[in-house]
Amino acid sequence: MAASEISTAASNPKNVLPKSASIGVHIFFIIYSLLCIIPLLLVVMVSITDESAIVREGYSFLPSAFSTEAYEFLFKDPTSIVRAYGVSILVTVLGTCCSLIIMALYAYPISRPDFPHAKFFTFFVFFTMLFNGGLVPWYLVYVQVLDVKNTLIALIMPLIVAAFFVLIIRTFFQTTIPSAVLESAKIDGAGEMTIFFKIVLPLSLPVMATVALFQTLTYWNDWFLSLVFITKEANISIQYLMYKTMLNIQYLANNSTAAAAIRAQGGEFRFPSESVRMAMVIVGIGPIIFAYPFFQKYFVKGLTVGAVKG
Repeated sequence: MAASEISTAASNPKNVLPKSASIGVHIFFIIYSLLCIIPLLLVVMVSITDESAIVREGYSFLPSAFSTEAYEFLFKDPTSIVRAYGVSILVTVLGTCCSLIIMALYAYPISRPDFPHAKFFTFFVFFTMLFNGGLVPWYLVYVQVLDVKNTLIALIMPLIVAAFFVLIIRTFFQTTIPSAVLESAKIDGAGEMTIFFKIVLPLSLPVMATVALFQTLTYWNDWFLSLVFITKEANISIQYLMYKTMLNIQYLANNSTAAAAIRAQGGEFRFPSESVRMAMVIVGIGPIIFAYPFFQKYFVKGLTVGAVKG
């Protein structure tokens, strides 16, 4: 009788997880999702709250006074924001695509057991995770040697290779791509580039999509490269533009001389600093939210990689 129950449970995997445990898992992820969504909802509500209400009542999900003053303040010069959005989108798309190709091309040879220098090149990329040349040599290489200052290349090249992701892709190639498939392709006369682009990459969509998402977030959220390499307003990213806007607001709000100069010219010295902070967050993260649905199915597929199929 016991053997029959064991056989039934083995043939029906759904019965392996008790119902109470399944409910607990669902409750846990519901709470976790709410903890992620509620702060974002608070940011949205604060961004459309009147500044005086924030000062008087603090942050609230149901503000007593709604206002779009923060967004009106940010979009007084819409041309600069649209241009910065264009720069960020272009850099993110080009950077992510180039990054994936270069890292995959590096990871593929060092994943092959028949490549004689695999250990050396693996250590070479791993070494860069532990040590670097420092900020000044790094800056001089890009500015004086490569001469990419004030170009979009300066926003792409420094982030194009991440050693950690190279090792992740290499491990995926080693553990997931069947060596028999590669050997069969070689016997059929396929070259290494044909094997890589027509066999390896299609079988590696889960890891490539995961790395692509992280690289997309890295490029989109970067503001430091614009600070270091870009002096022309036409080439700055949206994140750096928001950063500069916030610094300008803080300076004007805390500088009595600037306030007096504005009042002398008949201007209204009122800066919605708190609501602008939140509006800047919404402006900065808005487009990147739409990237997640494109990668979601590959995350689910990645969880099942290596599963035994009956």
